[in-house]
Amino acid sequence: MCSINGYNFKNEDLIRKMIRLTEHRGPDDEGVYVDKNVSLGHSRLSIIDLSEKARQPIWNEDKSMCIICNGEIYNFQEIRKNLQEKGHQFYSRSDTEVILHLYEEKGEKCLEDLNGIFAFAIYDKNKNKLFLARDRIGVKPLYYYFNPSMNSGQAKFIFSSEIKAILVHPVPREVDKNAFAHHFKIFFTPSPFTLFKGIQKLPPAHYLVYKGGRIVIQKYWDIEDSSEIKSKEEAINKIRSLFADSVKRQLVSDRPVGIFLSGGIDSTSVLGMASKFASGRIKTYSVGFDIDQEKYNIDMNLARQTGQYYGTDHHELLVSDIDIRDNLERVVWHMEEPIPNHIQVPTFLLAQLAKKDVAVVLGGDGGDEIFGGYPRYYHSKLIDKYQLLPCFLRKSVLPRFLEFVFKKENLKEKLNTPSGVARYLLFMSQKQKILSQVLNQEVAEDLTKDFLQERYPENKFEDKGKEFMYLDLKTWLPDESLIRSDKMTMAFGLEERVPILDHRLVEFAFRIPTKYKVCGKKKNKWIFQEAMKEYLPSHILNKEKRGWFSPAAKWLRTGLKDFAYDVLSPNYCPETQQYFNFRQIRKILDDHISMKKYNLDIIWSLLVFQIWHRQFM
Repeated sequence: MCSINGYNFKNEDLIRKMIRLTEHRGPDDEGVYVDKNVSLGHSRLSIIDLSEKARQPIWNEDKSMCIICNGEIYNFQEIRKNLQEKGHQFYSRSDTEVILHLYEEKGEKCLEDLNGIFAFAIYDKNKNKLFLARDRIGVKPLYYYFNPSMNSGQAKFIFSSEIKAILVHPVPREVDKNAFAHHFKIFFTPSPFTLFKGIQKLPPAHYLVYKGGRIVIQKYWDIEDSSEIKSKEEAINKIRSLFADSVKRQLVSDRPVGIFLSGGIDSTSVLGMASKFASGRIKTYSVGFDIDQEKYNIDMNLARQTGQYYGTDHHELLVSDIDIRDNLERVVWHMEEPIPNHIQVPTFLLAQLAKKDVAVVLGGDGGDEIFGGYPRYYHSKLIDKYQLLPCFLRKSVLPRFLEFVFKKENLKEKLNTPSGVARYLLFMSQKQKILSQVLNQEVAEDLTKDFLQERYPENKFEDKGKEFMYLDLKTWLPDESLIRSDKMTMAFGLEERVPILDHRLVEFAFRIPTKYKVCGKKKNKWIFQEAMKEYLPSHILNKEKRGWFSPAAKWLRTGLKDFAYDVLSPNYCPETQQYFNFRQIRKILDDHISMKKYNLDIIWSLLVFQIWHRQFM
């Protein structure tokens, strides 16, 4: 993995500043190219071909095109062979060089052939054209700023792997009001928005062409409602085959590879499958909490058992409240957007530990989103069944019964909203009642907008259960989960690969009926578990799905209390008084600390936003 940086004018000093700000992503090497029309910079984490020949930018044979890339192409060897047969000459063994020659051969359609995680930019000198692309799922980030009407008369186009590098340019440092409303509706900012006015994310599975002062953005891949797999056995065999091929490909590296191991099915499946192909003892890493309560370390203890079962070289890290306090500001700086997830600091510190031994880790990301692991899929399925009942039943005893199944927020709306974006938003925006108390009135009114309605069509799938998984795949997964994994690992120049999110497996997963995935309250992700059964030890096989227990709520009442009161005061960042009612925030914090109410999620979101605003605005 690496960082890529560039813009459409000549300035070597600026491009080197961008590289300095993103060199944690690529600490091994760097490269710069500047001419009158472009400045390109690359910091490199060497994974495939460690020699100087793989230094970027990499050029084609006649020096008319070059590429800078952040990512890995897992099928590069097959593509390289085919291109060599067509006469292309290679200078290095790098997977990045394969992309460039493939682009020469097929243009934008080169993206159809790539299996991998990537964000790259190709510069065509003859056409004075930049071609940027991001992988199908959105594992690798790519940000850009475009102003078509600068005072000089020339359009300005800037791109980078990280927002902070774009901010070295004289661009506005303002909060985007629309993005702010999106963020506080669902606690992350969906593509193409960022919280920085004028800076956008290139959405997953899209490419961008900059030429002649204009940009054109185009989607090149999506999930379609294909014919469903009718046989459980066929589904199980195909999952196993695709997953095996994905893990095998993603173990290829010229640097050591390890595995992030939790107490769950997904990372255990990655380890089990990797043990078939890896030579030598696999290094595994798990995190727990320095607190004297067993419930907070169930996952770490399960991971330890799994490591023993597979005979791994297992490493554990215990995180304390002091670690959270001392590292949260660093984490927010690396995240660049205020995603309020309290597992960020543990992930950040685990990546720091793993980097001492390995340059690549495999993770279990994506299994819940494509195979139906979250409780919201089961709850939505119940609502679909509820809406088929006669009216007299829906108005009598059933709503009372369902109060015990669902969280009480928005219960009536959930029961009467059809499957799709509107219902998804109700599930994802559980804290709006509390937020409406802490946000100033004008800001709170913007939270009522159903902004995803315009972007994602209703009734895309005949199987209604797939709607939530599709929306998670397009929003939550890349813009909350994967961006968090990328930023926390790349803070230390550690590459995380995600075998479950091989696009072939994702496509196949959406051909599997929901009834094979979501089979009951305690049987979510059933079909994946069946496919992986031979790789799952007994202590994992029958484990009930649950969220990762974090002591953050408890620590806010003890070791983090003073820190929270300091950050959530109007004096910490006076500018945020335009958004928040700090008297009400104080009450919410008091109620949590005195154990009158459980307010962890809203408190953490406000903590992170305050830190972010002071750092970046």
